[in-house]
Amino acid sequence: MLKIAVLDDYQNAAFSSADWSVLEGKAIVTIFHDHAALADDVVARLQPYDVVCVMRERTPLTREIIERLPHLRLIASTGLGNASIDLNAAAERNIEVIHTGYRATATVELTWALILASARNLAAEHAFLRAGGWQLSVGDELAGRTLGILGLGKIGSAVARIGNAFGMQVIAWSENLTAARAAEADASLVSKDELFQRSDIVTIHLVLSGRSLGLVGARELGLMKPTARLVNTSRGPIVVEADLIHALQAGKIAGAALDVFEQEPLPIGHPFRSLPNVLATPHIGYVARDLYARFYQDTVANILTWIDRRNTA
Repeated sequence: MLKIAVLDDYQNAAFSSADWSVLEGKAIVTIFHDHAALADDVVARLQPYDVVCVMRERTPLTREIIERLPHLRLIASTGLGNASIDLNAAAERNIEVIHTGYRATATVELTWALILASARNLAAEHAFLRAGGWQLSVGDELAGRTLGILGLGKIGSAVARIGNAFGMQVIAWSENLTAARAAEADASLVSKDELFQRSDIVTIHLVLSGRSLGLVGARELGLMKPTARLVNTSRGPIVVEADLIHALQAGKIAGAALDVFEQEPLPIGHPFRSLPNVLATPHIGYVARDLYARFYQDTVANILTWIDRRNTA
């Protein structure tokens, strides 16, 4: 029978999110709950498997890895696309790559959870209360403040609508954004420099690409108000991490709320784990029960379709 590996099931949610029993008699499914970071460890783990199921970009499937997996025939990835899979290497080996459906609701909601928690210092207040204290800091209101959105696609537009509901002034920039498109999301188009200069909250909603890699660095952070905050639920490498750490350590901006990082999982001892003006979450923008059900149910259905097609070919 086929051997299927399901990687990086951190929450032990794969089996409870979908009915894998439909694959009984057709395949043996093995679920890994831990993360293998080194390429050699990934290859050693996946050597016997015909099908590998990856959760977003948790385990990149690079050319080096793909070329060392002799039995691999199918990569089943969650989400509409996965930039961490080397599609050319897969195609050269006739390895099919399939994807699932996706909805952005969970990421939009987490973005606002981070904005609100950062503005009101909720993590520090919670920890202080747990330790026996009572009222530690003075938070910031959002009404009347300026929300700057980098990237006004589906997620950015939804974030903009909520910003307007809070009574914020919403401005936006991306390389191809037009004034008309911004107006559709009840936002005003500004230049990139103006966005960083004016915003009290800058939130990033861009796809990681050659154009967006390192887009937010020392120059952009230097334009921000010392009272402003940076929020990133998109992809870590869009921000130059070393520059952000320096800006936070020097107090050049008030804080950052981050769900994504240059290296994931975030290394032990990384400054983002300890800086007092950083609110960090472990890339959980998409980690929500409804979306997990969509991911894993679609994955099972995709694999079943692939098996049936393979058997009738």
